[in-house]
Amino acid sequence: MVTIHHHHLPLLNNPTPPAFRPKILCKNSKNDAAFEEKKSGFVDYDKGIHHVSTQVSGIRKGQIPQRYRIRVQGDRFQKDWSVSQVVQKVLELDHKSDDVEGLLNRWVGRFARKNFPLLIKEITQKGSIEHSILVFRWMKNQRNYCARTDIYNMMIRLHARHNWTDQARGLFFEMQKWRCKPDVETCNALINAHGRSGQWRWAMNIMEDMLQQAIPPSRSTYNNLINACGSSGNWREALKVCKQMTENGVGPDLVTHNIILSAYKTGAQYAKALSYFELMKGTNICPDTTTLNIMIYCLTKLGQYEKALGIFKSMREKRAECHPDIVTFTSIIHLYSLNGQIENCRAVFSTMVAEGLKPNIVSYNALMGAYASHGMNKEALSVFNTIKNSGLRPDVVSYTSLLNSYGRSQQPKKAREIFEMMKRDKLKPNLVSYNAMIDAYGSNGLLAEAVEVLREMEQDGIYPNTVSMCTLLAACGRCSRRVNIDVVLQAAEMRHIKLNTIAYNSAIGSYMNVGEFEKATSIYRSMRKSKVTPDAVTFTVLISGCCKMSKYCEALEFFSKMMDLKIPMTKEAYSSVICAYSKQGKITEAESMFNKMKTAGCCPDVVTYTVMLHAYNAAEHWEKACALLQEMEEYNIQPDTIACSALMRALNKGGDPSKVLILAEFMREREIPLSETIFFEMVSACSLLRDWRTTIELVKLMEPSFSVVSIGLLNQLLHLLGKSGKIESMMKLFYKIIGSGAEINCKTYSILLKNLLAVGNWRKYIEVLEWMEEARVQPSNGMYCDILSFAQKSGASDSSIIQERVESLRRKSGNEVLTSKV
Repeated sequence: MVTIHHHHLPLLNNPTPPAFRPKILCKNSKNDAAFEEKKSGFVDYDKGIHHVSTQVSGIRKGQIPQRYRIRVQGDRFQKDWSVSQVVQKVLELDHKSDDVEGLLNRWVGRFARKNFPLLIKEITQKGSIEHSILVFRWMKNQRNYCARTDIYNMMIRLHARHNWTDQARGLFFEMQKWRCKPDVETCNALINAHGRSGQWRWAMNIMEDMLQQAIPPSRSTYNNLINACGSSGNWREALKVCKQMTENGVGPDLVTHNIILSAYKTGAQYAKALSYFELMKGTNICPDTTTLNIMIYCLTKLGQYEKALGIFKSMREKRAECHPDIVTFTSIIHLYSLNGQIENCRAVFSTMVAEGLKPNIVSYNALMGAYASHGMNKEALSVFNTIKNSGLRPDVVSYTSLLNSYGRSQQPKKAREIFEMMKRDKLKPNLVSYNAMIDAYGSNGLLAEAVEVLREMEQDGIYPNTVSMCTLLAACGRCSRRVNIDVVLQAAEMRHIKLNTIAYNSAIGSYMNVGEFEKATSIYRSMRKSKVTPDAVTFTVLISGCCKMSKYCEALEFFSKMMDLKIPMTKEAYSSVICAYSKQGKITEAESMFNKMKTAGCCPDVVTYTVMLHAYNAAEHWEKACALLQEMEEYNIQPDTIACSALMRALNKGGDPSKVLILAEFMREREIPLSETIFFEMVSACSLLRDWRTTIELVKLMEPSFSVVSIGLLNQLLHLLGKSGKIESMMKLFYKIIGSGAEINCKTYSILLKNLLAVGNWRKYIEVLEWMEEARVQPSNGMYCDILSFAQKSGASDSSIIQERVESLRRKSGNEVLTSKV
């Protein structure tokens, strides 16, 4: 446990103040008009742009003391500028090279002390900290300057906005040297500065000092302190401060509730944020757009997409009190991206633009990320170009998303070009960028290049993390490199990178992919020894990997361990366990697991139904297999080619071949691809039904596939036509088979000869024998004996002709044999 020692900030123990300076007081007159803010606007209807600015005059030449007015009256270099004009001229200068002090010394208003707070207020609101520091430094050197608490407060707030915490603390000490007593606004600004930099303990110490010095904290003080704790992920400390706030009589407001919700969000306590929101609705404080944005984010993280979309739709209603802003639309784009609904991402983005909201770089990056996650590189590039054309500068996230889109679309060279472009544009790739580059190479099998990127990122001072190792391990699994998996694990150990659950899952999966069962189980044991908790993915990878290697007993052992740890099952795990049971002949257990899957609310997919179909087929439970088809229709699950082939086999074996043809028609309507197995079952169904008309139609359907289907299936189709007496159709089919270039074997000719002889067409029989001779397929003796036997049974005239032609063929065949022997 690390103990952090820190010093309390002194509030009243002021050091010795600087030497006394004579102070020049301006005349005590009312100059209310000089300090009034006047707004001016500019609208260009042609270009569709507008600009609103606030102008502050300040004390001008006519209101300064007379002695100074006389001094500057004849000096043409002294300018009677307003405070706003001075600020504008200062901001136009380069703070590094131009003479800012020289410009300020030409300003007549410097002789009026009351102009100084206005000057600091105006320039700090512009946000330029370098110019503000130069102006403040010049101001302290003026003879009529008087240190004021509000001036220091404004400067501390500006430093807080830029996360210059040490400089803000230095101003705090400096103001006490100038005898400026810190007030509640000072402490608020200082707490805010430490909160922005994650130094929540310093913020707590400042609060303690405030209470010791009897400075009553305001609601803003508590809100800043709660935000300091919450933004650092310490949501428990944030709740303690909120409780203390209520006990001290300062009631929380909407900002407080939003900060608490944000603390839950930062601490990944999404369910607690939802509960707090429900309690908040019971009070009289109505949520605003920020509140609902946090709720949408938390619901998205919890996977409750419908509820998140419900909030979004309620915000878009006409009578809604909270309307969506740029953050809302960006969150919804991210939601649809996680859900894989890319078209909706684009629609939401277009709606945002149509409603007059100008997209920022975060919105563009969210849309690019959606396209990148699906490898849509053309769309991602289009958004990237839109960012440039809109006047925005792409950041590291933009380049990384574009890089990732090329990596996911199997274009690693293009991804590398984007990576180099990012460097040329003077943007330093971060850890996510390097991991995306590793994934671009690794997912495309370029393992050597992925390892080279790992070395490159270390040379650039960016150390790899667990994600880097996970990506490399997955790449090793894709490339089937057993040795490289060991090397990556050793590299992670040398760099003291502790593998998390995801990393272990990648290692186990990689070993399973290359068939290394022993090493995969060794990694699992190492995982348990390191006290890393396995999840559903871990056991899913183990169980499915065992099934792929036909290790069904081991798969069931891992399933038992999964149940002991009370880890919820995934669809793939259910399918693998059902497969393991069925392969071992335990059909009852497989059926029980299938029913348990449905009871648990995990809807079976087409893969699970296919596994059950094979299980029922193996057990010859044809009726149950057929019942699954009706169940799939009820759940609106469309079977794929594998599932349909299993169903057809069950229907044929179960004595219901007519439904095979109905299922085939269903496949054609749904455009499900027809495989050779499907054709085989259709031919079998036609044979069982003796449906010759459908057989002829099946020939037409199969004709484009003659060159790719097996000759065994074509032989079965020839046999079916010949058996039905459709000799002409059989011969036409044979001619088409020859024309397709399919390999013809002796079995094919045997089917033709047998069916030709059955109808007494001896002339065609002998012609087929001649074809066999031409194709250099040696007829068997049985083929000659069959035709000679037929000749003896036929009339005398035909018998002599047949014998003569057969003997001629035999002699020819014998000569060819002799010739080949010589």
